[in-house]
Amino acid sequence: MRKIEVIPFQTDWKHSFQQESGNLKTMLAGCLISLEHAGSTAIPGMTAKPTIDMFGEVSNLDVVDALSPQFIKNGYTPRGENGITGRRYFFKGTAEQHTFHLHLYLVGSPEIQRHLAFRDYLIAHPLEAESYSLLKQELAKRFMFDPVAYTEAKSSFIREIDRKAAKWLDNLKSIQDADL
Repeated sequence: MRKIEVIPFQTDWKHSFQQESGNLKTMLAGCLISLEHAGSTAIPGMTAKPTIDMFGEVSNLDVVDALSPQFIKNGYTPRGENGITGRRYFFKGTAEQHTFHLHLYLVGSPEIQRHLAFRDYLIAHPLEAESYSLLKQELAKRFMFDPVAYTEAKSSFIREIDRKAAKWLDNLKSIQDADL
């Protein structure tokens, strides 16, 4: 069973994402539309599990499925939709210690937009990010060997940030539209 461990922000997470994304862009050439670093490792100052979350938009999930042997060759474990319809999920690393999570969706997926809004909102609202960091530290101690309980315990906070992030993003778009 994987141990839940959150650590202080590491400046090298951005570099690790950039390096890994270069490999993925080559592997998914012709199919990958965009690839973003999201999740807690993408938020400066945020404590996080030392696993880099990457969210990509692709033009065709069948092509992604056909590339499963290539993913395996590059150290990824394919997990299919893994509970989210329309997603292809992969992890890199061992069963006990994932180094990367890759979430691929068809272009325009609201799931991608939700994750990016969550990231951008917390970057723009450092006090909310600090609250989330503190919550994660507390929950990691309480549910050190129970990843399901850890995730469930964060869910109400995440839903609240998702709600705030969506409203914040709508307000930003309204301001941008008014400036046009």
